[in-house]
Amino acid sequence: MFFRWLKNYLPRGLYGRAALILILPVLTLQLLVSVVFIQRHFDGVTRLMTSAVNIELRFLVETVNTAADLDAGKVALSRLDAPLEILTTLPAETGVADVKPWTDLTGRVVIETLRNGVADVQAVSLADRRRVGVWVDTVHGPLRMDFSRTRVSASNPHQLLVIMLVMGVIMTTIAYFFLRNQLRPIKRMAAAAADYGKGRVTQFTPTGAVEVRAAGMAFLDMRNRLERQTQSRTMMLSGVSHDLRTPLTRLRLGLSLLDDSEVEPLLRDVDDMQHLLDAFLDFARSDAGDSLEPTVPQDLVHAVLADAERMGQPVYLGEMVGATEQVSLRPLAIRRALENLVGNALRYGTRAEIGVSVTERAVRFCVEDDGPGIPPAQREDAISPFVRLDPARNQDKGSGVGLGLSIVADIARTHGGVLRLGDSTRLGGLKAELVLAR
Repeated sequence: MFFRWLKNYLPRGLYGRAALILILPVLTLQLLVSVVFIQRHFDGVTRLMTSAVNIELRFLVETVNTAADLDAGKVALSRLDAPLEILTTLPAETGVADVKPWTDLTGRVVIETLRNGVADVQAVSLADRRRVGVWVDTVHGPLRMDFSRTRVSASNPHQLLVIMLVMGVIMTTIAYFFLRNQLRPIKRMAAAAADYGKGRVTQFTPTGAVEVRAAGMAFLDMRNRLERQTQSRTMMLSGVSHDLRTPLTRLRLGLSLLDDSEVEPLLRDVDDMQHLLDAFLDFARSDAGDSLEPTVPQDLVHAVLADAERMGQPVYLGEMVGATEQVSLRPLAIRRALENLVGNALRYGTRAEIGVSVTERAVRFCVEDDGPGIPPAQREDAISPFVRLDPARNQDKGSGVGLGLSIVADIARTHGGVLRLGDSTRLGGLKAELVLAR
């Protein structure tokens, strides 16, 4: 539970996590050295210096206590003040309590050592950072002794901490620049992978450490293999479909010379085969497609609507949000995908609506119909190529090979997107969303 809570506050970016890995050990080491070593070292130095002063303080107290009277004590102190560099006052006002600022890190040791080394100490004042005041009971009244703070504490005791902090910042900054140079190839590889997922092939040259170069080369090999597989599939399907067109054309020509009553069923078979070949070609072209270019999604929707209007199809304009913004798309491929979705909607329904929504991170084309829809359990199969769903959609309304939604899904993947199937709350049929990453 604690680690799950802590994970929410950790940086998510690579640079942030690298900086945390870099700074946290340095900071921890500095704190450890400061608390365990440096502070204990200066406490020991302070204790030794204060113990040396205690000898002089005890001598002054003993001098006052052995004096015949108060005046004799004052005279004796006056002769000792200058040589010992201690200012004395006899009698003095009684000290109330010890005074130590909370920022005085060695003050506790000074007070403790003075009380342990000098008898009858009333109070110790460290209010003035440059002076130390000590009140002691004597036989002739309270004696106040003031001396320089430098006699009991090392000057600038935490100067080393400041040096460590400054050097730590400098070395961390230098290390960060070195680390950034090592992380930059990883970010470039991640950007190239993200672009490839969106259908864009960007120039990428592996650099950096040996392991990073190996990962970059593996990514390039994978991308090249995928490109070759895509080209092979496209060439195979295109070649097969193209080669079959010639014998089909000869077959149609030969059938046209026969009696019409006997030829009509055969011509329908030839038309079905021609339709299958066209579907194969569309499926082969779904990866190859056109190149990315700035496109206004609204123009694609209006173009599909104009084609449907010329053909007398009941296709209407749906919701449009931010559709006038230019985005990088393959316009021919997207238009072919939208035409497939509209044709699929009209094949099983009586009307269709097409809309588009453009957000900061995605472009969402939506086609809805009033048909029977597809059950949630069969939606994944509906997108698979060469799959036809008997109970979900009426297959008597037109022929097909199960490639319509597969073509749309392939076009979505080339844009780094996805095809989602759901229920239309407006029309009651199927809702197909073509979501494309920006």
